[in-house]
Amino acid sequence: MTDTVRSDWGIPHLVAELRQLRVQALENRRRQQPPRLPSRKILANIVDQLSAVLFPNRLGLPDLTDESIDYFVGNTLDNVLRQLSSQIELELLFARELAETSAVAHCSASDYTLQFAAQLPTIRQLLDTDLQAAYEGDPAARSADEVLVCYPGMVAVIHYRIAHLLYQLGLPLIARMISEIAHSATGIDIHPGAQIADSFFIDHGTGVVIGETAIIGSRVRIYQAVTLGAKRFNKDDSGMLVKGNLRHPIVEDDVVIYAGATILGRITLGKGSTIGGNVWLTHSVPAGSQINQAQVRAESFDAGAGI
Repeated sequence: MTDTVRSDWGIPHLVAELRQLRVQALENRRRQQPPRLPSRKILANIVDQLSAVLFPNRLGLPDLTDESIDYFVGNTLDNVLRQLSSQIELELLFARELAETSAVAHCSASDYTLQFAAQLPTIRQLLDTDLQAAYEGDPAARSADEVLVCYPGMVAVIHYRIAHLLYQLGLPLIARMISEIAHSATGIDIHPGAQIADSFFIDHGTGVVIGETAIIGSRVRIYQAVTLGAKRFNKDDSGMLVKGNLRHPIVEDDVVIYAGATILGRITLGKGSTIGGNVWLTHSVPAGSQINQAQVRAESFDAGAGI
């Protein structure tokens, strides 16, 4: 017996009720109309095109030749920068509505796009060091090319390098959206405000979290499920969270952090230190430290502390 297909789902009532909720939400936010925001779908396409510009032989078209490669890069750049400028304009309109920063009021989308484009060679240079670090740091990697086209950590780092530049220019919304596109695709969550130097390698990567005010030096290697997070969230007199305070770790040069380690607060991991797997660390360690679970437990419970 076939079920009768129902044609009346109460749609007019649902449409009216959802409209009322939208209107109420706008009133609560003291807005006349909903904001026009940058498009996540378009930004994902922009990052794909920028990746092809930065690495045309490996992430561009498959049939490029020495004669056609510069034309491909130039044509793709012209197209992608026009798209980026349009998305920046939407963020600027949104920021003006919120009256966020004085800088926004004095810069055009074209100005921001020009500043961004001028730094693309620098991004390429940084990414070359990241690729080499991944190749040298993983015995399973047979070439830097394999790292570029296969490794989720490299995907996340490419998105981060692009997003961080936009964040530095004063475009935090687009930057955060690009970071979250990588987060969704790879499981690696790098806030675009984090400061990460050259030769950065995330191995495997799933579950890695790097907070907004983290600072990471050169030649740092991080494994899956590592957290560089905040120990606590300060509140103001009204009970609201304080924004922008320095709350994430500083990781100096040549540090290795193994899988599952949780590093919390504005602490410093000294140069050349090794942090073992599943360590929970909330205090600074000097250069050259070797930290493992047994050491951390012994420190935590010394003289009855933590009991």
